[in-house]
Amino acid sequence: MKARHSRLGFLLLVIGALLLASCRHPQTATNTPPPPPPPVQPPPAPLPAITLSATPSTIERGSTVTLRWEARNAGSVKIEPGLGDVATSGSREVTPGSSVTYLATATGPGGTATDTARITVNAAPPPTEAPPPVRNNTPNPTMEEMFSRNVQTILFDYDKSDIRPDQVSRLQANAAWLKQNANMRFTIEGHCDEKGSQEYNLGLGDRRANAVKEFLAQQGIPESRMSVVSYGEERPVCREETEECMQRNRRAEFTLNP
Repeated sequence: MKARHSRLGFLLLVIGALLLASCRHPQTATNTPPPPPPPVQPPPAPLPAITLSATPSTIERGSTVTLRWEARNAGSVKIEPGLGDVATSGSREVTPGSSVTYLATATGPGGTATDTARITVNAAPPPTEAPPPVRNNTPNPTMEEMFSRNVQTILFDYDKSDIRPDQVSRLQANAAWLKQNANMRFTIEGHCDEKGSQEYNLGLGDRRANAVKEFLAQQGIPESRMSVVSYGEERPVCREETEECMQRNRRAEFTLNP
């Protein structure tokens, strides 16, 4: 009987526990949302920059200077004195009357930046008095002097009477000057070195003088203005026993006729 009562008590205990559990409300699990991310900060605006230059930086009063500037990260540029608001880059001609420093200011979202350009203006020098005219006491050259200065001697090779290539420009210059002085009459003298007989050298000198006359005639000088004479070896300009000296004697000279 006692064991029966024990089983009955245990059964009642189990039933009570079940009833108690059925009366409890089920608990629903909840998930807590994560916190929102922090707001993204925009990057700071870049700082503006500007360069200003003046070319030239030193001038005389009344001269012109070119101002050049270039700004970055700027919305506006102002240049003082005198220019005011300008484009963010460019150039301008200025004519300052005195020394001055130009200031350029660039403004943008990131702030301001400045640059300067100094121009030095030199005062004009005082006027100088013109020097007194110099009196030319040198007498005017005579026709003979003008002739000898402008009409050059022509050189020849040994035992030759043809015009050397290096003497052509001399003869052409002689012809040009003689054309400008058409009233002058002159004589062409043929000369030789001392080699060879006197008779041979007289003939060689004559051929040299006539070769020059023919050349000048081809350049437009009338033959009526020209005379020829041969002195052979009689009138050397140099008497040394050297090739250089004898070369100077192989020549055709010009003299002005009275």
